[in-house]
Amino acid sequence: MVPWQARFRVPLYLRLWLAVVLAVALLTVAFGWLWRMNAEQPPEREVIIRNESGEVLGQDKTRPVRIPGQGMEFQVDMKDGSTLFVQMPFRRRSAGEGPPPRPWIRGSEGLLWILGIVALAVAVGTYPIIRRLTQRLDDLRLGVERWGEGDLSARIEESGSDELAFLAQRFNHAAERVETLIKSHKSLLANASHELRSPLARIRMGLELMNPEAAPAFKEEIQRNIAELDQLIDEILLASRLDARESDIGTVEAVDITGLAAEECARAGAELVPTQDGRPLVVQGVAKLLRRGVRNLLENARRYSDGPVSVELQREGNDAVVRVRDRGPGVPADERERIFEPFYRLSGASERFGGVGLGLALVRSIAQRHHGSVRCDGQDGGGACFVLRIPARAG
Repeated sequence: MVPWQARFRVPLYLRLWLAVVLAVALLTVAFGWLWRMNAEQPPEREVIIRNESGEVLGQDKTRPVRIPGQGMEFQVDMKDGSTLFVQMPFRRRSAGEGPPPRPWIRGSEGLLWILGIVALAVAVGTYPIIRRLTQRLDDLRLGVERWGEGDLSARIEESGSDELAFLAQRFNHAAERVETLIKSHKSLLANASHELRSPLARIRMGLELMNPEAAPAFKEEIQRNIAELDQLIDEILLASRLDARESDIGTVEAVDITGLAAEECARAGAELVPTQDGRPLVVQGVAKLLRRGVRNLLENARRYSDGPVSVELQREGNDAVVRVRDRGPGVPADERERIFEPFYRLSGASERFGGVGLGLALVRSIAQRHHGSVRCDGQDGGGACFVLRIPARAG
């Protein structure tokens, strides 16, 4: 399920642009408010009252008060202690005379218009600049996502001479080295596996031509070792193909998990517990890989179990769930994740139970290629329970 933060994620360039626009808008609002507050309070004026002889009767520095419909009024303190109010009415316009022209760039409203135009110009002008700066970040992110999804040939365009260009150059260099290393590793595994098949065939032929007087136990031991080597080679080749996401692993089709599990249970002598509703479990996947996954779980359970092995099928939502239960020694809780690593086996398991250590790793790779999962749980009474979950819309 995709978290809501990822579904509603805002691109970086848009966040930067919105930050610039918001800063300009807040600056415009704050400056306009201060201008209006200053415009609503006229500045202080010095008012002097004189008589006919020029004697100063009263003098004061006061701020005028606007009286709606009448004009402005000044309050002056006289020398005799009285207070005198001086009123300046508005100029009366003659009949037919319209209001005087008022340029739109003057006054508080004109200033707000100017600030609005400046804010719009900043918003429009900064968008292409910010988008150009962050476009390479988007290219870097897309390239890293493609490379992380398995496309090892993904590279990032190296443009410019700044830190982003250096980062793209170092990423491309590291990606090329990793791709070369993985390709050489896979080539080595494939070539070694193919080269081992020829001596195995000659050993098998020599075993068939061996003197009949040879001890049967000796021949059985050689055959067991040959079978183990053959299984190891086969699982190494399959693991190499599963790791290469671009390789062809088979045709994706509708697969009946119920019928497939019934055939493998009959082959391994395990008990099958079908779904409660009796309907078959059908998923989209590669039949031979799903069969191999169920078979590996059954072989692992049969190898370790001291009692019966059972396979339970369930439908949980849109998922087909396969549970393989055994009555073996179980798996310690701190090692239930590590047993799915290639060639990892529990202490003493190779000496007592055999196996090559790739079976469970293959099960995990098969589940991941079908967009599913596998895990190991404990169960009451001892033993282990391996849970294979495949979405019904896998593939």
